Amino acid sequence: MTLNDLKIRICKPLERQIKLFDGNGLFLLATPQGGKYWRFKYRFAGKEKLLALGTYPEISLAGARQRRDEARKHVAQGVDPGALRKAQKQARTEATETFEVIAREWHSKFINQWSEGHAATTMRRMVLDLFPWIGNRPISEIKAPELLAVLRRVESRGVLETAHRIRTIAGQVFRYAVATGRAEHDISGDLKGALPQPQVKHHAAIIDPKEVGPLLRAIEGYNGGFVVKCALRLSPLFFVRPGELRHAEWAEVDLDEAIWNIPAQKMKMKQAHVVPLCRQAVAILTQLKDLTGRSRYVFPSERSFARPMSENTINAALRYLGYDRDTMTGHGFRAMARTILDEILHVRTDFIEHQLAHAVRDVNGRAYNRTSHLPERQKMMQTWADYLSGLKAGAVVVPFKTVKGS
Repeated sequence: MTLNDLKIRICKPLERQIKLFDGNGLFLLATPQGGKYWRFKYRFAGKEKLLALGTYPEISLAGARQRRDEARKHVAQGVDPGALRKAQKQARTEATETFEVIAREWHSKFINQWSEGHAATTMRRMVLDLFPWIGNRPISEIKAPELLAVLRRVESRGVLETAHRIRTIAGQVFRYAVATGRAEHDISGDLKGALPQPQVKHHAAIIDPKEVGPLLRAIEGYNGGFVVKCALRLSPLFFVRPGELRHAEWAEVDLDEAIWNIPAQKMKMKQAHVVPLCRQAVAILTQLKDLTGRSRYVFPSERSFARPMSENTINAALRYLGYDRDTMTGHGFRAMARTILDEILHVRTDFIEHQLAHAVRDVNGRAYNRTSHLPERQKMMQTWADYLSGLKAGAVVVPFKTVKGS
């Protein structure tokens, strides 16, 4: 006898599970716990098999019969409905667990912990060098040789350092997939040593005081945009990373207290940083605020106050002044300060390292906070600015040896 809704509803849980048959292989499995499960029994390739069709009442009797009839058609056509469902599930899984899907998910999870520049660069590298080759592959099926082939393509363009960076990004995506249960192994780790190590190339910097003076005078003579000129003048006074400089916001700058507070998400080491402002820097910023104070950014783009200036602006301005990439870069102002403060002005190394926002730890291995040695760093920054003013004026500057150990 076939089933009807009344029979199904009045079926009560018993001590053991029972089967209520409807016909053509369809039956309802009622369990002692009160569950009611639709099942379809069929034979395929000489073997008896079961196919789950859902639960009652979520799937009605009419719905279960429809699903049974569809499965019977597949059997008649020589298709195993159980194997077909498994293949369809695998296809759906592969569509939602590809490398690109998981990489974009990973990127969105961590984007708030990165600087804008780092987030954009990471996504650009994935879009250009990872997604076209392995983006649509299920991440659990990608093998180390496939990733190596991707990295070899990048290496063949003569950008070995970029190939290493892309390997790092891929590794972060694979480890995220492992942590979320969608991959078993970070295959990037198997490629350790597979790529040649790039030669370390330091940012070009002028560190000879005799050459610093002409550079500072050239900056004073820069006749490009006023915002760019201010950024050039402040670069040696701040010696922050170029990305930190161009993303500076007025909300972070306190001219009265002579402090620039950089939030952790903008810093390479992800720790908040303080830049004491010397008198010269305050004077430049005060002038600049009359022009860009309505903008979010201290150094907005020439095209829109809603965006910071381009990452290439400082280096382009240096090229305009006649300094090629092998002589001076925006990043080189950090090396300039690091070298001269240590070797000429004899400032304590830990003060300098703090101001460079490098990882500095105390005797117990604990990281210093952003205000560590702040009075000493304020004094150092003013001493440094006065020293640069002397070089710019062409004076013979005597090193401040008394600063040592201050």
